[in-house]
Amino acid sequence: MRYAYPPYASEPIKTSASAHERRSDRRQVKGAKMLKGNRVKAKGPKRTMTDHDHGYKRLFSHPEMIRDLLIGFVREPWIADLDFTTLEKYPGEFIDDRFQQRRNDVIWRLRWGADWLYVYVLLEFQSGVHPFMAARLSTYLDLLYQDLIRGRQFGRRRRGRPRRLPPVLPIVLYNGRRRWTAPTDLADLIEPGPAGLDAYRPRLRYLLIAETAYADAELAGMRNLVAALFRLENSRGPETVQDVLVALSEWLAAPAQAELRRSLLLWLREGFLHTRLPDVAFPELNDLEEIRIMLTDRVLDWTQQWKQEGLQQGLQQGLQQGLQQGLQQGLYSERRMLLRLIRRRFSEAVADQSAPMLERIEQPAVFEDLGEELFDCADEVAWLARLNAAAGQDPH
Repeated sequence: MRYAYPPYASEPIKTSASAHERRSDRRQVKGAKMLKGNRVKAKGPKRTMTDHDHGYKRLFSHPEMIRDLLIGFVREPWIADLDFTTLEKYPGEFIDDRFQQRRNDVIWRLRWGADWLYVYVLLEFQSGVHPFMAARLSTYLDLLYQDLIRGRQFGRRRRGRPRRLPPVLPIVLYNGRRRWTAPTDLADLIEPGPAGLDAYRPRLRYLLIAETAYADAELAGMRNLVAALFRLENSRGPETVQDVLVALSEWLAAPAQAELRRSLLLWLREGFLHTRLPDVAFPELNDLEEIRIMLTDRVLDWTQQWKQEGLQQGLQQGLQQGLQQGLQQGLYSERRMLLRLIRRRFSEAVADQSAPMLERIEQPAVFEDLGEELFDCADEVAWLARLNAAAGQDPH
């Protein structure tokens, strides 16, 4: 198995600016000039990324992170055949359908036997679910394939077959709190057509990796950089953050891991910590160990803040639930009392007719009005007509 590597050895995976990267850079500049020559103006504001997002992209610009993402979270047998020592970063700044450059995509390639396999990681940081993500990815992969065609980056030539494009694994890395409900296949976004047309329905499936889908116990048992990152993102208290920082300090202690440590430090300092604790003034932190020590020194303050935030959220949720439960209990009591009065005023049969209409009434004030009007109605016909109107029904 090619990925049986010593975890975070002193020598990181080496990457270099290959000739194809330099050619691709020139092609992108040429493509941008062609767009400019066509005088097509971009519509709408440019998409910007927060410091958190920039830090995430920087992290996944390290081959160690891509390696651990594939090994730890792509549960496919062919992963064992990948040669992670061949990881190369591919330029990913393509022009999208609004003629804007996308800068939050991470594209790598590595050898799979004698062929190249491309890994397209789309970083999605928004809390909302994108229902047409499969269609978006279809556009981005089309741009990638066009770039590969221009650079003649085809798959291995086989006798008697035309040159083919290399395979691509599209990944959506999602860190939102809401459950992802969008289809993961483009075909599921398209309405069925006439009989026989289904064979022409385009298909593109992506792999969704949702950070919140993994339990902390599962992630804690993995010696994996991406699992550690997910634990930080999902943490609900400073103790988990401390545990992860201790592990990361051990895994990335070698001098050769300095760049990866620096990227992780920047993400922690500029993105993660400020997002979790916006009211805390952070000192200048230059090392993972410094962050861990600072967190240890202030663990009581941070725990109190975390608990306070959780208490406020719990109180708000509890108040809403309590009000709703109290309202339902009050309505139940009002219905029972009014039904007893209907039986006394008229009969059991009239009470049975009234019960389903009373179930549709949700306003306590309406029950008060009905209780007063019950004895003003001349007979059961007048009462049922009044109750029908209160329940929002047609009297007939």
